[in-house]
Amino acid sequence: MLDMVGESEGRATTKVREELLDRGFVVFPNFLAPEQVAAFNARIEELFELEGDNAGGEFKSEPGARRLANMVDKGELFEQVIQTPEVLAAVGVVLGPDFKLSSLNIRSANPHNGSAQPLHVDSGALPDELGNSVCNSVWMLDDFTEHNGALRVVPGSHRWGRKPEPGEKPQSELLVTGKAGTVVVMNAHMWHGGTENFTGHQRRAMHVYYTRGDKPQQQYQKKWVRPEVQARLSPLGRRLLALDDARNDELCALETGMSGFMK
Repeated sequence: MLDMVGESEGRATTKVREELLDRGFVVFPNFLAPEQVAAFNARIEELFELEGDNAGGEFKSEPGARRLANMVDKGELFEQVIQTPEVLAAVGVVLGPDFKLSSLNIRSANPHNGSAQPLHVDSGALPDELGNSVCNSVWMLDDFTEHNGALRVVPGSHRWGRKPEPGEKPQSELLVTGKAGTVVVMNAHMWHGGTENFTGHQRRAMHVYYTRGDKPQQQYQKKWVRPEVQARLSPLGRRLLALDDARNDELCALETGMSGFMK
């Protein structure tokens, strides 16, 4: 079991760096212990019950899936997860040293949901003159299998400089499966999407999504996270949420992000 709280991002290994630069994603198997997965799922199901029809209302709803949003505000385990050193090191490979949390959401693919996400890039973003601007991490809270709505990716597509066309299905597309507790960090300019859940069980995942410092957050954390939660955050937590960043305040006042596949 890995320590999920750190005061520095540390350094990514050579393997992590090479996979992120080449394929656009890297997989950390068995990153969470079973008891950690159980703790996340217990809190998530409690929140789905509490929020009812309003679940995910801070962000969006999606056909065929349950959603929760604004998770940093909803439990100390979520405050901690944004600060995971190994993940932050991998994010730094993609975004460089200047990055912040964009959003922390839950997505649960419904049983027999009859739908899949189209291939997309997060926030509809393409690399610009400064390089990459979006990096996501997918935390598997149930096993991801070939049949229950696992993540599909197109390796190397983060270098293509374009978004997928509607219905496009490259031959190089592959499915990312794994046991609950696995974490995938990906350059979110890489084409990706969730697949259809053909099983009778839900498929839960946590999306811890980061963006470059000069871009607005998908969810303006300073607005959504309660003052009492902000007050207890570590210096690293405050920096990752951009709570003391006047530039971020200006960026988020001008526009809000939106996941690319919803456009």
